[in-house]
Amino acid sequence: MRILSIDYGKKRTGLAVTDPLQIVAGGLVTVDTHTLFDYLKEYTSREQVERIVIGKPMQPNGQPSENLVRVEQFVNRWRKAMPQIPIEYYDERFTSVLAHRAMIDGGLKKKDRQNKGLVDEISATIILQDYMRWRQR
Repeated sequence: MRILSIDYGKKRTGLAVTDPLQIVAGGLVTVDTHTLFDYLKEYTSREQVERIVIGKPMQPNGQPSENLVRVEQFVNRWRKAMPQIPIEYYDERFTSVLAHRAMIDGGLKKKDRQNKGLVDEISATIILQDYMRWRQR
């Protein structure tokens, strides 16, 4: 079964997913946040998802960011509607910075690096990779 991760944003949300054996994490898609819930319901109806990991937006000093309220509302809605697929928080601090660094290291042109949807998808992938490493410990 797969693990899916979410980099939740006010307008756009990046998604990443593992292969069924949970060996490799890869970007899935970026969706408009207002369509996220329906997208995930449809996706989980055709793919076996063990759990969802959602980035917990925190400031560098450990204080909650302004987006945390929206993330918590989504998590509560998911837990009520889809209790069979657990959702858990994972610290997402610095994932956007790491996503930009990965894009630069990967040789993407400046124009491509300005694609915010791609940044969100890469951020979701970083969250998932970090989560997988944490679980292995």
